[in-house]
Order: sequence, then structure tokens, then C-alpha cells
Amino acid sequence: MFFSYFLKCKGNLKVTKNKIKNKYFLFLSLYINFFMYLCTLFIESQELKPIKATFYGMAKKANGNKIIQYIVIFTDFILLNVTLLALFKLFPHFKPNYYSSDPRYFLFVANVAMAFAQYFFSSIIHQRIVSFEDILKRSALLALSQGLIMFFIMRILSGAGGLFNFCLLFTPTFFIILLTSRLIERKVLSAYRRKGGNTRSVVFIGSDSANMDVYKQLVEDPSTGYNIIGYFSNDEITDKPEELKKLGSLTDLDNIISSNNIDRKVDDVYCSLSHDDEERILRIMRFCDANVIHFSYVPRMVGNYRLNLKPEKVGDINVFTNVEEPLQDLTNRAVKRTFDICVSFVVCICMLPILPIIALIIKLQSKGPVFFKQARTGINGKTFMCYKFRSMHINSEADMQQATLDDPRKFPFGQIMRKTNLDEFPQFFNVLIGDMSIVGPRPHMLYHTETYGQMISKYMVRHLCKPGITGWAQVTGFRGETKELWQMEERVKRDIWYIEHWTFWLDIKIILKTFISLFVKDKNAY
Repeated sequence: MFFSYFLKCKGNLKVTKNKIKNKYFLFLSLYINFFMYLCTLFIESQELKPIKATFYGMAKKANGNKIIQYIVIFTDFILLNVTLLALFKLFPHFKPNYYSSDPRYFLFVANVAMAFAQYFFSSIIHQRIVSFEDILKRSALLALSQGLIMFFIMRILSGAGGLFNFCLLFTPTFFIILLTSRLIERKVLSAYRRKGGNTRSVVFIGSDSANMDVYKQLVEDPSTGYNIIGYFSNDEITDKPEELKKLGSLTDLDNIISSNNIDRKVDDVYCSLSHDDEERILRIMRFCDANVIHFSYVPRMVGNYRLNLKPEKVGDINVFTNVEEPLQDLTNRAVKRTFDICVSFVVCICMLPILPIIALIIKLQSKGPVFFKQARTGINGKTFMCYKFRSMHINSEADMQQATLDDPRKFPFGQIMRKTNLDEFPQFFNVLIGDMSIVGPRPHMLYHTETYGQMISKYMVRHLCKPGITGWAQVTGFRGETKELWQMEERVKRDIWYIEHWTFWLDIKIILKTFISLFVKDKNAY
């Protein structure tokens, strides 16, 4: 079959050969035809695959994301070849010497390198819930790995010069094109899902508020393509939106399972029942397995917190902990500390020329020291001295009272410093000596640690990592004064979330959001 298809491609090429004089476009045409042949094989294999009629729609929807991924990968290869040909045309002096002697072989190696890179870092935009930083990271790794693999293969096979300079031009260019393509593809996929394509139908089981957290995640962005059918429970879910319909009681669900009769299509089930109801949970799991439905158990809420248990090993025994700390890993800590040292060192050096100017203005507007230092709670509950530019007149309430909107203790330049975060810059010295990190939970006054530690469950968990100059709570709307207890509770939740979900890319995201806030007015910045 391949040979018959190849002869067809060859015939098409003969017809178009007179029109296509450039041998590079001839190679690209052959490449596209060959890829179309592979797509044809895939489609035919799907048509010949025996699927029961009752599960055909389900199987088709399950394969939908894979087909989208294949389309995106195919587009990546097209972009690779177009980028290479465009750079050769626009910047001929950057052409590697080997390309001039055998361009087809060079393009072949580039595509082989792309195939290897795709194996490790292929697109993830087909996933329903994926962040911009994940797309950015994946695109960067794909472009970088393709460039490196192409460089080393060509270096091994040929000693011709000019390849390094070309890779320096090609790799960042390809990354920008790849990232732009990803954003466009994501927009197109989002629009397609909003119109009802590539959707998944979801049913919830149980009235625990943990199900509501999952519900909010699924419906927060319509482009994820989740269609919520409703929920089964003996009790009503408190504070649920009107759109979330109750489908029946758990007894009604038992009847459906017993009769094996589903009125409508279901793709995903999220169950949050008590472990005491283990027999019903097992029946639901078996029913989902028999009907090709994806089953997920949602850990129940304990008070205001989800019982979010993570597996750990104690010798050969599996145990579960309620807090996962990526920064317990030595490599992660080394990466974060190295980044902190490099950035804080540069910032401290850059601050030296303007330090006398800031000191002079502070002295002219308020008597007292230039720097404000205060005992605050650091990692593992240890006390350290936190440094800031002094933004208030000397007062006796500094160690107990938070700054307010119209706080009379602030002098004019202090107000400006607080609005622009300039007063926080001496904390880069705290980062340099190891008391703080650039990103982490904000360090609180000792008085607040003692007070809120008794009022808020899991408050002290936020001290499992180094405090930061900025943090996840601050860039998600919980910066500044906490007038009500719920505001501090939300801040603590976000601090714990950061500790449990830390990644280097999350730190970069928080830093970028903080940088943007320097130019966008923040109502909580006072």
C-alpha cells in the first residue's frame, strides 16, 4: 500500500515539478504528502478497529484530544520547515556551509531532530486545563531540544562551519513562532469547545463541599469543554449555583447502577462520599469501569481544608501525608536558592547608586533611621530581622498594627514607596543572607503569628518554607491589611497552596505578576 501511495505522490510531484523550480519547496511538498499518507493510515486503522456500537461515541470522544494533538504536531513540523526556509532566504549569510552543499540532507536532519524533541516535549494545549506558563515552558523546551539535537547531529556528521551561528538565530526565532502558534491554536480550540465540540459530560456524587471546588475549576473557563450534568446526593449541596442540578438521591443512583441503564452520555464521575460508604463507592467504581466512564475520588473537606493526602514511602510501607512539599527535594531547593542569590545580588548592586538619594529624602521628611527592621516569623517558625526602607514616622504601634489606607503614621515619600513596593527592596538583602526567598509566604509580625496561629487551623503550615518578598496570596488579591478574619484565612490557604504546588515556573509567574503591579494601580497597596 505504501508503494502505491508513493507512486501517486510521485505522479503529483511530476505534474508540479515544472511549476516548482525551487528544490526546497519540492522537498517540502514530498514531506507533506508523506505525512498525509501517515494520517491516512491512522484514519483507516481507526475505521477498521472493532468498536461496539454502544461505546463508539464514547471512544470517539476519548480519541478527540489525541487527534487534536496529532494535528498540532503536524503543524509544528510545517512551521519548522517554513521557518528554516524563510531564514535561509532572508539571512543568506547565516546559512551553514553544509546547507549550501546538500540542503535536502540538512532539512532531513532538522526534521529527525524535531521528531526526537516531540517525543519528549510534544504539545499539551489539547489538555483541558493547562496554564500559560505550562505552554510557555513546553514550547521553550521543544524549541531548545530541537535546536540542540539538530546541532549535535550535524556536528557529528559534518565538520562544516557556520552551524553554531545559525542555531543561535534559528532557535529563539522558532521558539517565538512556536509560542505564537500555540496561543493561536489554543484560541481556536477554546472557541471550538465553547460551541460544543470536544466536550466531556460530568456527574458529581455526594454533597461534600469538596465537589464544589472541583465544579468551580471545571466551569471557571468554558473553553475547557466540560458539560456539568448534575449531581446525586441525599442532601443538597450548600451554596451551589442554580446551574448545578440535583439528579436524584443516592438510592436513585443505586437503581441506575442495578439496572445498568444510563439515560444520557457520561464521561467523568467525581465522587466525594465518606469512606464509611465503601460498598457504594465500590459499586460506582465497577459501574464506571463497565461503562468506560472515568472515575475520580475527591478527598473530602475537613473543616475549611480538603483532606488532600499525598503518598510517601517509609521503608517498604506506603503512608500518606496531608502536606506535599516540593521544596523538600534537595534539587528543587538548590534551584530556588541559586535563583534567589543571583537575582538578589544583582538587585543589591543596582540599589547602591540610588540608596543615598532615598536615604536623604527619608531623612528630610521624617526623623529617625533610614531602615526599618522588625522581628518576623521565618521558616520553621524561627524569628529573623526583616529589613525595609522606613515609610512611617517612628511610633509605638509598629510591631502590632498593620498599615491602613489613610494611616497618619506614613509620611509623603513613605506613601509613594509603599504604593510602588520600593520600601520592600532592602529585603533582597534578607534574601541574599538566606533569611528570605524572593517568592514565598509573606513574613508576619510576631504578634500576628501568635494571634492568628490560635485562630486559624493550619496557620503554622505556611512556615514550612522561607518567607518571600512577594507571594501567591499577594498577586491573587490578598495583599495588605486584613480587616476580617476570612481575609487572613484566604491568605493562609493560598500560602499553603503555594507550598504544595511549588515549581520554578510558578515563581517566575508570581514575579512577573508582581512586576506588572508596579505599573497597574493596586487598591490594596497602601
